[in-house]
Amino acid sequence: MTRSPSRTLAELEDRLAYDLACLNEPPARWARPVSGLDGRPMLDALVIGAGMCGLVAASALRRRGLTALRIVDRRAEGHEGPWVTYARMRTLRSPKHLAGPALGIASLTFRAWFEAQWGEAAWDALDRIPRTQWMDYLRWYRRVLSLPVENGVEAVSVDTVPNGLGVRLTRSDETETVFTRRLILASGREGIASPRLPDWAAALPPARVSHTAEAIDFPSLAGKAVAVVGYGASAFDNAAEALEAGAVSVLLLSRRPNMPRVNKFKGVVYPGFTLGFPTLSPADRWRLLTYLFDSKVAPPRASVLRVCDDPRFSIANRAGVTGAAVQGGRIRLETSAGAYSVDHVILGTGFKIDLAGSPLLAPVAHRIATWRNLIEPPPAQANHEFLDFPDLGPGFELQPKTPGDLPWLSRIHAFTFAAAMSHGNVSGDIPAVSDGANRLADAIAAAEFRDGLGHHEATLHAFDDPELSVEDVARLRPIATSIPDVAD
Repeated sequence: MTRSPSRTLAELEDRLAYDLACLNEPPARWARPVSGLDGRPMLDALVIGAGMCGLVAASALRRRGLTALRIVDRRAEGHEGPWVTYARMRTLRSPKHLAGPALGIASLTFRAWFEAQWGEAAWDALDRIPRTQWMDYLRWYRRVLSLPVENGVEAVSVDTVPNGLGVRLTRSDETETVFTRRLILASGREGIASPRLPDWAAALPPARVSHTAEAIDFPSLAGKAVAVVGYGASAFDNAAEALEAGAVSVLLLSRRPNMPRVNKFKGVVYPGFTLGFPTLSPADRWRLLTYLFDSKVAPPRASVLRVCDDPRFSIANRAGVTGAAVQGGRIRLETSAGAYSVDHVILGTGFKIDLAGSPLLAPVAHRIATWRNLIEPPPAQANHEFLDFPDLGPGFELQPKTPGDLPWLSRIHAFTFAAAMSHGNVSGDIPAVSDGANRLADAIAAAEFRDGLGHHEATLHAFDDPELSVEDVARLRPIATSIPDVAD
């Protein structure tokens, strides 16, 4: 008999509720009560971003009894993160079996959610997870855990206040200041970053050049010649979108002599690397991570196959763009492999970590410690962009460039790709995101206990929950005051 999808999903949700009850989660809130400047209780944490990282971070905090949470996201409900905004691949790169944000709870995994609706046979037949279906799963994750997400809300500034932070939020025409003990930046790859925009692109009219992280009007590219600059996943995915929208031709321009064929990151998806990486010396972390990224990541096979058989698609290697100009109504691109004329340019150049790219951090970005302060790289890497990654503490907390400066920075936790140099790739992609969230939540819970030690010690001294009643004690038979001699 075919099971009803709605019924089986309801059964899964009942099972998840039972699993959480068996784990006694969430536990009671235990944090020291502190009031903000408005006289109201401070939040345990304010999470900026309700994409995958924001949801799993909030869930991990709540599992540790830090339940006074708010989660805000500037996008509309159901459109948080990249999955249905600027991500344009058909399926995820990550293998379907990875548990992602499930935090070790089987009934919270994508697989459990999928099988509850379409069955085991459909799971076995599934190759890769469709991108939009992953977003459907995250929407369910948010709903079934009752995570308090507020959409259409943007954080615009942060300042120090006694015992915490004051964060100014805007919603439509309204503004409020929220007082919180901790601020979690889970705002995606672009949250503490800026788009990489090559200098030559400034010579082009804005309407003629797009970045892959932007909303692109692909139907307007029908009948036009398009150049895509880059060779990674987003470059191929956007090339495919342009072709499918009716572009007359798409030329992919790559600086590299050939296309990378290996994804080195697949070689580090195991517990030893995830747990051991942040314990290594800065020199060892630098060597490993720069090797991983400088080896470059092969674009997903599905993305390449999506375009490679289309006669309108071509690729030029060793074709770094050196200049651009509009001539005769067309864009002329000068490259190291020759000149090309096109109608529109798409930049698949990604993001670069930039502390000043976050409006919250921009005013103090120059005072935040980065890897420039931590390591002296080999001469060949003297200008490596990883030097601009923040030097984070064990709980993903920001640190000052000068010891003792801005002590409140330790209350801001960067749970984004910007943490990669300090913690590894545990706060940006699916494979180890639960490990990252658990590390974050453990560190914050420990710090909150240390900060409130006096309160917790006083609470311990005042603890008076009798195990035995007066009547229980009265029933005990007291021992004799002396034991008489016993004759032989």
